[in-house]
Amino acid sequence: MPGIDPKFLCHRLAVCQDARPVAQKKRKMGDEKRKAANTEIKKLLQAKFIREVTYTTWLANVVLVKKANEKWRMCTDYTDLNKACPKEAYPLPCIDRLVDGASGHSIFSFLDTYSGYNQIRMHLADEEKTTFITDNANFCYRVMPFGLKNVGATYQRLMDKVFQG
Repeated sequence: MPGIDPKFLCHRLAVCQDARPVAQKKRKMGDEKRKAANTEIKKLLQAKFIREVTYTTWLANVVLVKKANEKWRMCTDYTDLNKACPKEAYPLPCIDRLVDGASGHSIFSFLDTYSGYNQIRMHLADEEKTTFITDNANFCYRVMPFGLKNVGATYQRLMDKVFQG
């Protein structure tokens, strides 16, 4: 699985010590959504972004949202896990300052970090806290998924490390 070397940076979950794990009950899903979820899970397994989990403590539901192009986006409801994690106070860039810093220049470069969050590994000890339930099995993320608290801070930390050398 390509991506950022976990020795350089990985995403950790700072779950409060007094937090009790929550296993959400599986929600019902219609046939169209179930097929879309199964298709996405096959892709995630093939990319090695997720792995199957047998025993779980934290368990979240899959939520499918229809995109503008009529396709489905699979999300995970990490509401309970996010409540158990304090907000990280990592400084995000000030957009006004970035725009002001770019003014007066004639050449600009825009970078698209393809599947950027999926390039960052979850810390091994935290992978199973991202477990989600499906019709066929439970899976956890090996890479940083959307929907977790503080993933924006981890991604910004990566950008800062990369661009500051």
